[in-house]
Amino acid sequence: QVQPVESGGGLVQAGGSLRLSCAASGNIFSYNTMGWYRQAPGKERDLVARISTSSVTNYADSVKGRFSISRDNVKNTMYLQMNVLKPEDTAFYYCNTVPPIGVFWGQGTQVTVSS
Repeated sequence: QVQPVESGGGLVQAGGSLRLSCAASGNIFSYNTMGWYRQAPGKERDLVARISTSSVTNYADSVKGRFSISRDNVKNTMYLQMNVLKPEDTAFYYCNTVPPIGVFWGQGTQVTVSS
């Protein structure tokens, strides 16, 4: 089983944008609802957005209207477009199935939003 690879994080000022990518194994990606999770320092890992195999999406209230999740089922890749970023969005971002598979957590990508 191959862990996903998250990328696209970085340092951005409040109000800015970032686009995260998640490249995952086809066997996992193709048949599961996928999600973006984030974990801020000292806090638990939370689901912020999810997308079904038919691209139905759901968002946490904290990111609704600012983040947009999408997936490319040919490339086995998922994206998270993050706009109007806030300092409270600072966290490590991970992708996984929904619900998550414990052994499938990758290294994540760090997002830091400065005020």
